[in-house]
Formats: sequence, structure tokens, C-alpha cells
Amino acid sequence: MTARQFTLEDLKRILIECAGADEAVDLDGEILDEGFEAIGYESLAILETGGRIETEYEVCLDEAVLSVHATPRELIAAVNELLTVAA
Repeated sequence: MTARQFTLEDLKRILIECAGADEAVDLDGEILDEGFEAIGYESLAILETGGRIETEYEVCLDEAVLSVHATPRELIAAVNELLTVAA
């Protein structure tokens, strides 16, 4: 059985569903290493996104990964690590 993967596309979909998208930010641009606050998402939006990820992917995320100072790359890696362990 192959472990399910969490991708940047998954993250963008969930961010938009939970908090919408800032028109000034191009989510299709180079956002992997930008802090969430820099791409228009504050703490409440990140917490809602984290909750959706936990429910949809059946993982439990560490609070540090859900910081506005964290990057999409860090969050994606953390989710995928948890998915690998769960598989």
C-alpha cells in the first residue's frame, strides 16, 4: 500500500477553502519558502487550515508547524512525515 501524499496543491486548496485568497498574493508563484503571514494568512487562518488537514488526512500536527512563521514547505513535509509513519 502506498502512503498518501500531501502536496502544495492540496495545501493551496485547503487554504483557499478555509480562509480565501489574498488578491495581492499569487498562490501559484514561488510560495514554498515564504512564511504564511507573508502570503496573507494569519494565525486563525493557519489554525483552521491545520484543523482541516488533521481531519482530512487523519494526522495530528505540532503547534510549531502551524505557526504563521512556518513555511508551506515545512507544513507539507510535516504532514507527509506523519502520513509515512501512519502507513
